[in-house]
Amino acid sequence: MPIGSTLSVGLIGLKAFIIQLQAFVSPGLPYFSIIGLPDTSLSEARERVKSACQATGFTWPSVRVTVNMSPASLPKRGSSHDLAIAASVLSAAGAIPADCLADTIVLGEVNLDGSVLPINGLLPILLRARERGIRNIIVPHSNRDEAEMIDGMHVVAVRHVGELIELMGGDAKYTLPDDPAPAGDPSAADIAMRSAVKAGDMREVLGQESAKRALEVAAAGGHHILMTGPPGTGKTMLASRLPGIMCPLNEAEQLEVASIRSLCGTLPQYGISDVPPFEAPHHTSSTAALVGGGAGLATPGAITRAHRGVLFMDEAPEFSARTLQTLREPLESGYVALSRAKGTTYYPARFQLVMASNPCPCGYSFGNGELCTCREKDRIRYFARLSGPILDRIDIQIQVPPVSRIASANADPGEASETIRGRVAQARRAAAERFRQNGWSCNAQVSGSWLHRNTSQHAMTLVNQALSTQRLTLRGADRAMRLAWTLADLAGATSPDVDMMSQAIAMKTREF
Repeated sequence: MPIGSTLSVGLIGLKAFIIQLQAFVSPGLPYFSIIGLPDTSLSEARERVKSACQATGFTWPSVRVTVNMSPASLPKRGSSHDLAIAASVLSAAGAIPADCLADTIVLGEVNLDGSVLPINGLLPILLRARERGIRNIIVPHSNRDEAEMIDGMHVVAVRHVGELIELMGGDAKYTLPDDPAPAGDPSAADIAMRSAVKAGDMREVLGQESAKRALEVAAAGGHHILMTGPPGTGKTMLASRLPGIMCPLNEAEQLEVASIRSLCGTLPQYGISDVPPFEAPHHTSSTAALVGGGAGLATPGAITRAHRGVLFMDEAPEFSARTLQTLREPLESGYVALSRAKGTTYYPARFQLVMASNPCPCGYSFGNGELCTCREKDRIRYFARLSGPILDRIDIQIQVPPVSRIASANADPGEASETIRGRVAQARRAAAERFRQNGWSCNAQVSGSWLHRNTSQHAMTLVNQALSTQRLTLRGADRAMRLAWTLADLAGATSPDVDMMSQAIAMKTREF
């Protein structure tokens, strides 16, 4: 008998690779095997595929059926290959032409009744297929809207294995299932055009002009920030409005973020949006929930979902010490490497970290501290949970004091997010032009050697003084210089002067 073949795509993290499936029906005792390093869920596809094919009126061969998935050296996982396995067997058995799917990617999970169920991670799969020049793809009907987001692909959506057989010129007897999508799910137009939930406006935050200025600097340079202050001063409101003053994502960044959301199964909620993502894990979140984890190959965590956006850690000292320490490497490298028994998975994690903290467990150790009920050792132990290595990686550390009065209704409400975003965008353009030949997009990515060569000697004098008095570490000095360059961009200057460097050091050392 001929060998039936088709294509599928596997994922290791966000890295997609093409899989060629070949099915062979040979004489022997009835047996169905899948080879090529399948995981447990993929091995279970034997029963799903066999039942689904029989639900179309197809008579399963009473001989040996073997499906090989190559490259055999890479692990295959998940149920997204079910429909491709079924197609290769149907092709080998003669239910459809043997070569009709040789250059077509087939994706989908199948149910026992032959219905085709949606999958996660379709967007990075499509991008990889387009990169390889493969234009024909068959997907579950529930994934059709997501598939049509990518231009240049010929997408065919199916609800049932029987539809696949008929599309390829075969005969099938089946009943289409009811549409599983519940009422209220987004339509094709909604998923393609809708943006994420819009961030609130900065003018809604009363007072806190210094904090707003610090957030503007953070957005302009891609800097991490820690806000410390008593309860009710607006730290959470300020953090939630940071995406609204950040530059909109460009097309490549939008696809990056959308690919992560596709892998996590949340893309229908957001669509492809130019609004930077905002993730706010609870302080009881585990290490795996924050950085990623799980059995087999690791799945994305909150820091990957915040890629190109904001990771907000409210009540930061309440996170476990181990969880906080796992942020150290991603803050420096911009990605997270998760090693498990079956391999290492790499996920992007270039986010802006925003931390909020009370000054003590009760929250009222500010000013003269007369309202604080904490013991001294409790106050020291509480803030010490934010270790020196973590704080050293935070570019901006500011105090957020209580608001002393509420302005009248006729008072100026302050600048809108749109106005601040305009200045941020202008500063980003200045930085991008300056670093055009270096490949950096913002000041937070600049190397220390570049800073040392291009910062004026007068400004460097302040940095050396801070180093000699141990106000700054060597890493902290580089971060203060990056802040100074951001201040220069916001002011329209070509390089930071002494005043800008002084202000940058104050922001870094919690004196702003």
